[in-house]
Amino acid sequence: MIDIKNITFGYSKYCNVLQDFSLQFKKGGVYGLLGKNGTGKSTLLYLIMGLLRPKQGEVRVDGVLASQRLPEVLQDMFIVPEEYDLPRISLKQYVKSLKPFYPKFSDELLARCLEGFDMTPDINLGSLSMGQKKKVYMCIALATNTDYLLMDEPTNGLDILSKSQFRKVVIQSMSEDKTIIISTHQVHDVERMLDHVCIIEPNKVMLDAPLVEKDEPIDLEKLFIETLTNKKVEE
Repeated sequence: MIDIKNITFGYSKYCNVLQDFSLQFKKGGVYGLLGKNGTGKSTLLYLIMGLLRPKQGEVRVDGVLASQRLPEVLQDMFIVPEEYDLPRISLKQYVKSLKPFYPKFSDELLARCLEGFDMTPDINLGSLSMGQKKKVYMCIALATNTDYLLMDEPTNGLDILSKSQFRKVVIQSMSEDKTIIISTHQVHDVERMLDHVCIIEPNKVMLDAPLVEKDEPIDLEKLFIETLTNKKVEE
């Protein structure tokens, strides 16, 4: 479980992005982390990874302080940031350098995820387009087989077909002990794959609830607007 308790964090001493903020992510399932620009969604992911440290409060992953960045905790966590670059080496070389840090890394899962994106393992990372790099990196992230996987705007830069492939690849790689947290503004890209949604405002959780589909798929955009405005959206 990820337990965020009464944290305060700001990039300057004059302005806090999060203040006295609390939230929990129980183990298992795909979470959607939604909110307007500037509400601290990306910041929250980096705090969970221990890459940022709160001024006050604490973030614990399975009872351990995230800020300690202990190897035994980090080997079960992986983050896909919104922006990143990859070295100009082969995928095989990159995976070889990564494997020692992630003991549950699965070559079989990597091959399956790549196949889901119509890609092969014999590629050079330096020769890929930005969209291709994003797909490869998400395959690598899933193949690390960590208990916790955090994704920040994972569908940005993907075409329509790739977004559909992304949903299938993530769902097919899930197991009961995995927790995926997806921070996004592209709600329609992920609404069919979420088990749980968290909608946040600055310093406040507006909605923290499981998604239960009935006869019709859930309209996450409508839910988002109604939650933040407290007004019913007309069909």
